Amino acid sequence: MYEDLWTGAKAMYKVEPVVTDEGEVIIYAPHITEFSFTHGRVIEEIGYHVRGYFVAQWDRFESVPWVVLAHSTHLKGIGSYVDGVETTRIRVSLASSISPERCAAVNLTYRDPETIDPAEFAGREDEGILMLPRAGETLYRLESARP
Repeated sequence: MYEDLWTGAKAMYKVEPVVTDEGEVIIYAPHITEFSFTHGRVIEEIGYHVRGYFVAQWDRFESVPWVVLAHSTHLKGIGSYVDGVETTRIRVSLASSISPERCAAVNLTYRDPETIDPAEFAGREDEGILMLPRAGETLYRLESARP
């Protein structure tokens, strides 16, 4: 339902709170061809990383627009960057018309959208699989996390 990953990233950061550690969010959007129509060049330069990656190397990234850094970290999610090693809590996979090479170049996992049938994910909550057709519209939280 979004034209580029800039807005399609909502599918990740709005569901991240309900994804288990070491889980995966697959952004299934075969129609998406660009990371961002406005900021794509910058995203392709810096990639997608956890916040600590940028903070630990602030001298290198201080001139990057903060809105792009925020987008990058929102899509990559919670994680750490310690001793030059980046670790994410969950894996973000992109099943779009963006090539595997371009995904790898920005630190995203590629999934071939031709091999995915969204209907095969539906109704499998008992297996720990949640399929959300319009994931970017609602912010999800675990019931146990509410005050």
